[in-house]
Amino acid sequence: MSAQNWLLPDYLSDILPAEARRIEELRRRLLDLYRTHGFEMVTPPLVEYTDSLFAGQQDALFLQTCKLVDQISGRTMGVRADMTPQITRIDAHLLNREGVTRLCYCGSVLHAKPAGLLSDRELMQIGAEIYGYAGPEADYQVIELALESLSVAGVVNPRVDLNHPGITRALIEAFPAFANDIDTIYTYLKDKDVASLSSLLNQYPELPATIRTGLLALPQLYGGVEVLERAKQVLPDLEGVTAGLNALGEIVSTLDSNLVSIDLADVTGYAYHSGVIFALYADGWHEALVRGGRYDNAGSVYGRARPATGFSLDLRKLSAGLTPAKASRAIRAPWSKDEALTAKIKTLRAQGNIVVQEFPNSQFAVDEFVFEQELVFEAGAWILKDKK
Repeated sequence: MSAQNWLLPDYLSDILPAEARRIEELRRRLLDLYRTHGFEMVTPPLVEYTDSLFAGQQDALFLQTCKLVDQISGRTMGVRADMTPQITRIDAHLLNREGVTRLCYCGSVLHAKPAGLLSDRELMQIGAEIYGYAGPEADYQVIELALESLSVAGVVNPRVDLNHPGITRALIEAFPAFANDIDTIYTYLKDKDVASLSSLLNQYPELPATIRTGLLALPQLYGGVEVLERAKQVLPDLEGVTAGLNALGEIVSTLDSNLVSIDLADVTGYAYHSGVIFALYADGWHEALVRGGRYDNAGSVYGRARPATGFSLDLRKLSAGLTPAKASRAIRAPWSKDEALTAKIKTLRAQGNIVVQEFPNSQFAVDEFVFEQELVFEAGAWILKDKK
């Protein structure tokens, strides 16, 4: 078999021992963290029918979803590209609770195409969602939990980027003639391409000056919390704009202003999110580590609209930006059927030690462990000795 047969598809990769161990340790620590906050864990299937897989993100997820035909029903299934719609389905259709529900999850997702040149197509997505509470307290709680997640992982000095899609939506909806150019406008805003945005707006001579000025101002409304005051001065007095700025102000008041920035042109997930959205950044990573926000009524596609807010992150991306994982301390033991040795090894392992028995006439070939001690038989007993 040629070496070519061992190549993986583009933007897919194996995870080797040290990295795989750290990802698993992160998964356990974060799920334990979420449980201490009252989140219940759920595990949806890797694939399901595309009819239910997109949950309000039809356009955004359709091209990112790898599809296949179910050999039993003949219907089209998709390999999930995002777990959040599945969690929404569970809340709306299976649990069907009346009160506040907190759910967490972790699993692999597959993208048909990478999100960027440095992105993987397979992600290990972990996240937490709150359903059934519309107040800003829930938004604050998920942002704080997202920050605590990064702290548990060892990320230092994270930054919180905030926006509210209702601001941009109000500006666009104020001029119905934009109907055919909505996606293009959002693309220019996200890219902060003011020149292209201005050129597009020039095609609408009847566009009110206040709307034009407001849209062109959005890419410049980026910075610290003082941006909110500037936005109130330059954006038109529309109900959606005022509501969005007030919601951002309420969240900002609960956070350390030194950690917070405002980016009114970050319209990621504009068609899906309904309230405050956020992204967490940190030095050492080229893109957002965490993304989240409010997505009220996404469960309506399952017959039950509910207030909802939450966040998710990719454990593989998170782990890749941390310092290299260190080898674990381990104990070397000889191969023997001696009952006393077997009992000693069991005791050491029960105490949390790593004990590796070597096979006769062989050598260890590992990167994961550093052997600082060994079991030796002296004076009629098996004892631990430091390796020289």
